[in-house]
Amino acid sequence: MKPITAFLFVSALIPPVRAQEPMKTITIKDPAYDMEVTIWPSLGNNAGAFKIHGQNVFWVPPNWPAPALAGNPILAPWANRFDQDAFYANGKKYLLNPELNNVRRDPNGHPIHGLLAFSSLWQVVAQKPDEVTSRLEYWKYPDLMAQFPFAHTIEMTYRLAGGALEVRTRVENHSAEPMPMAVGYHPYFRLTDAPRDDWKVNLAAREHVVLSKDLVPTGEREPVPFSNPVRLGATSLDDVFTGLVRDDRGRAVFSVEGKKQKLSVIYGPKYTVAIVYAPPGRDFICFEPMSALTNGFNLAHEGRYPELQYVAPGAVWEESYWVKPEGF
Repeated sequence: MKPITAFLFVSALIPPVRAQEPMKTITIKDPAYDMEVTIWPSLGNNAGAFKIHGQNVFWVPPNWPAPALAGNPILAPWANRFDQDAFYANGKKYLLNPELNNVRRDPNGHPIHGLLAFSSLWQVVAQKPDEVTSRLEYWKYPDLMAQFPFAHTIEMTYRLAGGALEVRTRVENHSAEPMPMAVGYHPYFRLTDAPRDDWKVNLAAREHVVLSKDLVPTGEREPVPFSNPVRLGATSLDDVFTGLVRDDRGRAVFSVEGKKQKLSVIYGPKYTVAIVYAPPGRDFICFEPMSALTNGFNLAHEGRYPELQYVAPGAVWEESYWVKPEGF
């Protein structure tokens, strides 16, 4: 059985969040579909509730809101693990500074999930009844720049339309050098009409990424080793996929189904990597849209990941993913 990592280590290894009182929320609504989403800007701009007819399809623990991976946390400026306390960009090696106490680590000591998952630095900049945009001006904060010294601004937009939630991310590179892109999300989903072991999962991918014992890609890829769909009772998932199967708009659809309920997570073209996490004994599944492989910066430097995306100086990277519930 693979190591279970994405949930169990969180409470012990999260650096402190700045005090914020009171913790304010913003709720957007789509009355036509009886949908609403609630966002906590001061807790990483996370959405802890996406309700359809009153049922929350995001999974959160009983003590939510709290600084724990749940809901829809953003992973930036890098997603998942580095294989060392350093990364390469544009042929240069940049060292992380653990003494700043803003780098989270996995059980094997690897830096993981970037710096912003629980940040209180987000500011709401636009709001409509069905849409809200928040911005984090990363370049203003020395402790952030010390770990990832590429000046940039990141915006997140939550939008309800057409029976789906869109999460749009916009990153503007203010630096004088190309900025490597490894932004991602770690959303937690749940169904309520069937036990977890009866859920059926559709994997829209052709390639499975081979991982080391520390869950770091080795650079090898293989055909997807699971049936499609795969029933969760027969397996647990903590797997990385590439070669996504896309429609004529360049979108890939991963989904989970119960008896009647279905959740589809739709990846825009610039989300080139999918991580699927469904540990045994837990009533959630994560479909994680990623713009790069785990440890992608370092793999690219070694010549083993030519697909790494960059944002040119002064340019903008923008992409969305969507969550579409049915049968709730």
